[in-house]
Amino acid sequence: MAGQSSAAAAQTGNNPFLRGVAAISTLAGWCSAGMIVVAVAITCQMIFIRFVLNGSTVWQTEAVIYLMVAATLIGLPYVQQLRGHVNVDLFPLALPPRARYVLCIITLSVSILIVGVMLFYGFEYWHFAWDRGWRSDTVWGVRLWIPYLAIPVGFALLMLQLVADLVAVIIKVDKPFGLENV
Repeated sequence: MAGQSSAAAAQTGNNPFLRGVAAISTLAGWCSAGMIVVAVAITCQMIFIRFVLNGSTVWQTEAVIYLMVAATLIGLPYVQQLRGHVNVDLFPLALPPRARYVLCIITLSVSILIVGVMLFYGFEYWHFAWDRGWRSDTVWGVRLWIPYLAIPVGFALLMLQLVADLVAVIIKVDKPFGLENV
């Protein structure tokens, strides 16, 4: 059973920082969508090569996998901006406005901390691949630092959007959890 969330997309007001982060998150969303379109086009090309021309494919499967993972990671801030991540708003809805505000501050702060840890280790992993010249063990032999770059970039953009969400709630441009007071 699917339901519609009562949370609205993140608000920016006239705050230049919030508007800038929203623009970056929207650009990330468009890039993510573009990667999905390219992955679909490569998949169609791969099907044509394999089943119509009866040829073999070398790089297509690997490229599609990397593009889909990158699209997922790069698209994180856009989904956060739209409040499209899975959430349960039953508890925040049951709280009075002040408790909802405090819970929102705690939730966003812990989220920023967790994403910060992921960013740190994602950057470290990317740097290992870049510094050591890692390549995939396939015929294509792609330099792995290229697809792995999506890890720190995606988490950095998500962290930036989470910080913007926190700032928006603190300066009262946005409501906690995007929920109106009942």
